[in-house]
Amino acid sequence: MHKPKVCIIFTGGTISMTVDDTIGAAIPTLSGEQILSMVSNIDKLADIEVVNFCEIPGPHMTFNKLLELKNLIKQTLDRQDITGVIVTHGTDTLEETAYFLDLTIRHHKPVVVVGAMRNSSELGYDGSSNLAAAVCTAISPKAIDKGVLVVLNNEVNIASEVTKTNTLSLNTFQSPYGPLGIIDTNDLIVYRDIAFRQHIDTNTVERRVDLIKTVLDMDDRFIRLSVDAGAKGIIVEAMGRGNLPLKMLEGVKYALSKGVVVVIVSRCSSGRVFESYGYAGGGKELSDLGAIMGGEMRGPKARIKLMLGLGKTQDIEEIKKLFSEESYVL
Repeated sequence: MHKPKVCIIFTGGTISMTVDDTIGAAIPTLSGEQILSMVSNIDKLADIEVVNFCEIPGPHMTFNKLLELKNLIKQTLDRQDITGVIVTHGTDTLEETAYFLDLTIRHHKPVVVVGAMRNSSELGYDGSSNLAAAVCTAISPKAIDKGVLVVLNNEVNIASEVTKTNTLSLNTFQSPYGPLGIIDTNDLIVYRDIAFRQHIDTNTVERRVDLIKTVLDMDDRFIRLSVDAGAKGIIVEAMGRGNLPLKMLEGVKYALSKGVVVVIVSRCSSGRVFESYGYAGGGKELSDLGAIMGGEMRGPKARIKLMLGLGKTQDIEEIKKLFSEESYVL
């Protein structure tokens, strides 16, 4: 019987970690082959090709590595013998990497990003079960044309929606509309379809994009510091529907006057920003000034999108479409 072939690209993260007795804390130590050896019976479902890309924790991921990873994945997907690609990753930045890959890779074959919340020295290590579920997803015909998917705890989520919600829980990765589906008895069960996907065809990332979170009675110091340091874009996590304390308003005006792209998102965990309020610093005024309303996006993903968008174009109208038209391709 012919088995599908899956390439697993290992980058590190908790899934590859064991506790170092000398320091009493977890560090990356396991190779892809060692991790795979803990996944029982996986050879019955698929032929596995292992690529040890790097061995780093999630916070050490960089855009240089992401660009290299993206190109490797695209080359691998183009191979006729490959059914899908899996990337293991540290969970701290997993959602950002998954979204970066989702925006920059346009392919019908599945790409699955997977991690673990417990290292292999802990009881209940979830890395092997998560990796098995990722393989089940990558070989499923139901995962075709779904973009980049995130698989943990037998749940399959969409890269553009999913976020890490808890520092410890095994079901930490959640989407506001629920998972795309689940893995049940080695099969991908799909609950819903994907409404839209965006694509930004670029190999350039504008690194000078900052993320600033809004809090009570905040002033404009961070915005001005960002602009004066050479920022090309600023994501502002505003309050509620996209509103700012009065003292921050002058900073937004200053940034816009210097040609810096300002995108407004909400610090709330769900819901979109909108031009609902017309008072000073309200979403309506910010939009009228030229700030871009970022819809339902949260700060970290909005930063990824703006960095890629500015890497492709300096046309502010194109950037606005990227944030306002959900299916817009740049």
